Amino acid sequence: MYGLTAEDLRIQETARAFVESLMPLEVEAELAGGTLPKELTAEHQRRAIELGLYATNMPKSVGGPGATALQQVLVQEQCGRVTNGLAWVMATPPQWWPEVATDYQRERWLLPTVRGEKHEAYAITEEFAGSDVSALQTTAHRDGDEYVINGIKWHVTSFNLADYVFVEAVLSDGPHAGDHVLLVVDLPWPGVEVVRTPHYSHNIADEHPIVSFTDVRVPATHLVGAEGEPMTFTQDWFRFERMMVAARCVGAAQRLVDEMTAFAQTREIGGKKLGEHQLVAGMLADSATELFAARTMLYEVARSIDAGHDRKTLHGQASMAKLYCSEMAGRVADRAVQVFGGRGYMRENVAERMFRELRVERIWEGASEIQRIIVARQMMNRGPAALLNP
Repeated sequence: MYGLTAEDLRIQETARAFVESLMPLEVEAELAGGTLPKELTAEHQRRAIELGLYATNMPKSVGGPGATALQQVLVQEQCGRVTNGLAWVMATPPQWWPEVATDYQRERWLLPTVRGEKHEAYAITEEFAGSDVSALQTTAHRDGDEYVINGIKWHVTSFNLADYVFVEAVLSDGPHAGDHVLLVVDLPWPGVEVVRTPHYSHNIADEHPIVSFTDVRVPATHLVGAEGEPMTFTQDWFRFERMMVAARCVGAAQRLVDEMTAFAQTREIGGKKLGEHQLVAGMLADSATELFAARTMLYEVARSIDAGHDRKTLHGQASMAKLYCSEMAGRVADRAVQVFGGRGYMRENVAERMFRELRVERIWEGASEIQRIIVARQMMNRGPAALLNP
């Protein structure tokens, strides 16, 4: 089904088996606030690397497996089947970096990250600048051979586990004042402090603190790309991340469809299987139908990326995939809680955990409303055929 090759199926099955080995640890992680013993997490990462499930988006030129976009989707789809971020050990470093990294950046950060020796975080979002990065207030200015960063970032995912962080800022002066720049800051680093660490709906090991950057000085060698040049790599990053979000949502929906169908087949009410009651049957059917549509769309966009289709078209189609898959998964999770009834409200139940964890998928990497704007703008500027290829 879905026209997968033998190699695609091998990678998919490898990821599936690995993820299913993590599932027995979900409740333990949930009740421990999302954390597992460090040595156990380290062993999981070691296995992910050994199985070729780590840094699947990295080309062979930097030590990665060189997986296709479709194969990357297949791995992250399986990642989405397990709760509490346990499969985040199948990490995907910044996929844009091999093309823009200097030799210094390659040796200092990129290659160790591909090997699993270092981990990154992104500091982009601010209190009043979320999906719209044009509203960023964090500044950077050149002072001799250094850049000086000032600002406060919100929702800096994985900061507590990161060895370095990418900081997006606005140049406050110089010939390119007003342009955005991306700077790498090692952690810990003078002037970088956690303001506070909010608690979120999900329980995972990766925290999302509010982080302040006060007169943070980094060498000019930490600048990614060049001043005044379009940061097209950030757009590529958003496209990639939106595809990965979509993939994990499809995986989560598959897990929920499997679990609630199994429950509906065994639970009896009024002498009938729960799934034989028409209103429940309708929820099962709608979930399966939407999941099939979402996966078909996701795989098609991934294949278009592999085929090297028009970059603007791919950007719009990745937004379509992220929009549909994330909203589909939210609907499936809601139905799953309903099918499980009271059990679906227990933290030990996968439907309850997925219900909380999936809600953010409609927000981060660009909220659903932003995805709709991107799609509609392309339709208005380029016509529907640019996205739909009838």
